[in-house]
Amino acid sequence: MMRSLSVFTVVAVRYAGFPDAEADHSKRCDSRHPRATPLRFSCFRFAARGYHKSRWRQAIFRNSTSRGMTESPDQYCSREVRRADPDRWLTTLFAPDARRPGLLALYAFNAEIARAREAVSQPMIGQIRLQWWREAWAGIVADQPRNHPVVLALHAHCRALDQVDVLALIDAREIDMADSPPADMAALLEYAEVSSAPLMRLAAQQLGATLPSAVAREAGIAYALTGLLRATPHLVAQKRVMLPAALLGAHGLTPDDMHQRDVSAGLAAVLAEVAEEAGRRLQVARQHRLPRTTLPAVLPVTLAGLHLRALARQHYDAIAAETAVTPLRRQMALLWASLRGRF
Repeated sequence: MMRSLSVFTVVAVRYAGFPDAEADHSKRCDSRHPRATPLRFSCFRFAARGYHKSRWRQAIFRNSTSRGMTESPDQYCSREVRRADPDRWLTTLFAPDARRPGLLALYAFNAEIARAREAVSQPMIGQIRLQWWREAWAGIVADQPRNHPVVLALHAHCRALDQVDVLALIDAREIDMADSPPADMAALLEYAEVSSAPLMRLAAQQLGATLPSAVAREAGIAYALTGLLRATPHLVAQKRVMLPAALLGAHGLTPDDMHQRDVSAGLAAVLAEVAEEAGRRLQVARQHRLPRTTLPAVLPVTLAGLHLRALARQHYDAIAAETAVTPLRRQMALLWASLRGRF
């Protein structure tokens, strides 16, 4: 029975071999960290030779650019999104064929800026990466794209996108460069909105539709909060905390405690409160009915609901909840949402 369901799902969404969460996480770690050492040495070599700052920026992006030129920009974006953001990659399969390359280019750009902090050893270098992308978008709009596969794909498909939302996404990632956690829940909600809602509006625009601001805000916050909950073990391993300091303090924890001792009981209570807020935002967003043309832009929120339910069942053990949501469950949830026309 399970085999027949799997085959049905694969045929329905034209997809096979979706990696599980642990495998994808290990691939991401294996593919990112080996590039960190050449990056640091490249920057050091150019600085030692007295090269101009623009050459330093070229060194930062040299590896990704040369690696992507062996395939078309669209193929590169598809591969990168499938590796770095598999949930959004899966939702693009429900978009019209003509719109899918633009969505993949947009999501590849988001993946690039989202990993700006963890891909470098110093926050300053991360800020240089973000500035590089601001200048790259200026070149896209001016019809002078830089020689980077994601930039070329954006130039081909996304030149007309709202630059206010594009720059808002980049500016939101400046927050990632700070090593301190959000002060309180309000600060966390603000970060969740600015780092996610503009992307949903841009995705809807790429689909030739308009996403109401209220839906983008509530759905974006719900998806971003769920993503932070899922990423908590990974962030703690990097000695980063994105949970509100005030909320941690209310449960007898500090950001430093996250790295020093067993905090499973207190941490579960903190995750539960954040998950409750995400669930409320999700319910508000789902009160709105959207046309089917807009649906692929908000389909990722369907997976947020799936993960929130898994977290509750696993008593807010983020690792156990991640492994509980199998690839088949993700596929079936998206297929059902698409058939119903609801996210």
